[in-house]
Amino acid sequence: MVNTSTADALGQGTGPRAEIGVIGGSGFYAFLDDVTEVTVETPYGSPSDSLFLGEVAGRRVAFLPRHGRGHHLPPHRINYRANLWALRSVGVRQVLGPCAVGGLREEYGPGTLLVPDQLVDRTKTRAQSFFDGEPLPDGSVPEVVHLPFADPYCPAGRAAVLAAARGRDWEPVDGGTMVVVEGPRFSTRAESRWHAAQGWAVVGMTGHPEAALARELGLRYTSLALVTDLDAGAETGDGVTHEEVLRVFAANVERLRGVLFDVVGVLPGNEDRGCPCAGALDGLELGIALP
Repeated sequence: MVNTSTADALGQGTGPRAEIGVIGGSGFYAFLDDVTEVTVETPYGSPSDSLFLGEVAGRRVAFLPRHGRGHHLPPHRINYRANLWALRSVGVRQVLGPCAVGGLREEYGPGTLLVPDQLVDRTKTRAQSFFDGEPLPDGSVPEVVHLPFADPYCPAGRAAVLAAARGRDWEPVDGGTMVVVEGPRFSTRAESRWHAAQGWAVVGMTGHPEAALARELGLRYTSLALVTDLDAGAETGDGVTHEEVLRVFAANVERLRGVLFDVVGVLPGNEDRGCPCAGALDGLELGIALP
């Protein structure tokens, strides 16, 4: 059953709330019995879709289809700023970001779960910051803010994902660099071989600026990278196809969902300030009011 609700334009209403966000497909929440669909408008426009709020492991979770429920948004057209703002507006302070990636090493074949600890940005056209100096609809103007981003992922979230995967007999890869490309095309063979030559582990299209924007909102962000293919330069033949990616992701979605739901149950509470990313905004003058 899906109920509906609407949040106000700044996301500061008193409607349904959640503490953990999952940015992924509808397959992660479709089987829940009691789901509230919340429409949120943000100062940055509309997010990819409504937020779908439900309960997992006794905790309130907001699910957001990254590409829209009909998968109609290509990676470079996703409104990443609106997505992260919308999640924070309903109370989310921790975000899990499952994504499909290509493996850049032979040992990272289809079905591998990698929990990255680093990323490299090779995108070109995306709005990458809330602190861009552009006035918001309420007249406020962001300050110039430079946040540390040496370690882009939440250490507590990474530890929880690794433990949850092992608990389901799915041995994950602990660490590795995800290089994020613009898309929507896949890499050329030369690009893929260059990525691999840098020592990077996987290549995706959505991990940035998602992680950076989460940091700018003081959200703890953890990526779960499911390898669906060996990227073009790491294999022979014609290279990766869209159909291959969808097939492998569909074959692993139930296993990935199980890991995600186990992680939700063991993540630290939002009041736990032991994680460095949770305090990224402490003492800073932002110039804008966060939801």
